[in-house]
Amino acid sequence: MSIEAHTKVRTAEEMAWSLMPSHVSLYHREILSAQEADGLGIRMNSILWEKIGVGGAVLPHNHNVAEIIHITVGKVRLLCNGEWKSYQAGDTFHVPAGVVHSVANDDVQPTEQISIFVPVEKQVPTNRFFETTLVTMERG
Repeated sequence: MSIEAHTKVRTAEEMAWSLMPSHVSLYHREILSAQEADGLGIRMNSILWEKIGVGGAVLPHNHNVAEIIHITVGKVRLLCNGEWKSYQAGDTFHVPAGVVHSVANDDVQPTEQISIFVPVEKQVPTNRFFETTLVTMERG
């Protein structure tokens, strides 16, 4: 696998909204595909920018991966540990692999969220906070 050496930019206009037919009024834009993650040298299944229309929902389901869902616009109801609870923009959900969950629009406008799908493995190195190195450059 070769790792990319250049920053890529994908503008919102380049990412078309696609309907996810197994759910109700759920649309997504793929921010990062598994293939693109391979090019970055990281373990990742997908990162989606999702929009749920008024009255829409991500129907109850589970995955073989962990999912992190960050609500960016609006109010939603989350099926969390067997109970429906209300949340809003700025709230984040950590859903382990195999856990049934659902997100429903609970607003008068479409809601939006970022969903990050991460592989689950039995033996992984301990995670740690990333390192940053400042570099002096002229601003253009």
